[in-house]
Amino acid sequence: MLPLHSLGERIVVLGPSNAGKSTLAVALSKKLGFPTIHLDQLHHLPHTDWKQRPEAEFAALHDAAILGEQWIMEGNYTRLMPQRFARATGAILITSNHWLRFSRYLKRTLINSANRAGHLEGAKDSIKWEMIHWILVKTRNSGAKYAKILQESKLPTVECHTAEALNSLYQVWDLPTRR
Repeated sequence: MLPLHSLGERIVVLGPSNAGKSTLAVALSKKLGFPTIHLDQLHHLPHTDWKQRPEAEFAALHDAAILGEQWIMEGNYTRLMPQRFARATGAILITSNHWLRFSRYLKRTLINSANRAGHLEGAKDSIKWEMIHWILVKTRNSGAKYAKILQESKLPTVECHTAEALNSLYQVWDLPTRR
């Protein structure tokens, strides 16, 4: 595993929904003192049940955010990766079993905590069949897709493909403990 400092000052965190990207990004931000940017918060309107912004508005927010000198940016949105990767100095890919990600989705939606990393301001989450299908079917094996994209990017990359590997990353990098 690469040392944390080798990823530089603009780190992207990728992975499928409910893999732990937001939580990891917050832990990295606390450790490094860099701001956290949650792409889902830029892509969706606050005080809604995850209603999407117009695409041009989201792209403008994304492109403005990547101009910062230091950041931890979590989220995928493949269509905007080229400009993000051009500014990034390192990347982390986290994946895990789709059933674990599904259980995390149910837990986060039912608890609906405003303190959850990546929570949409003022939003009241609800369980959506579209999201269940997204987690269990559509992105079930998306880790390989993201790994290929990262390999082609030539960015220094750390990959965690199991919950155990992610726990090890927290320990090795001495990151604040996850809740």
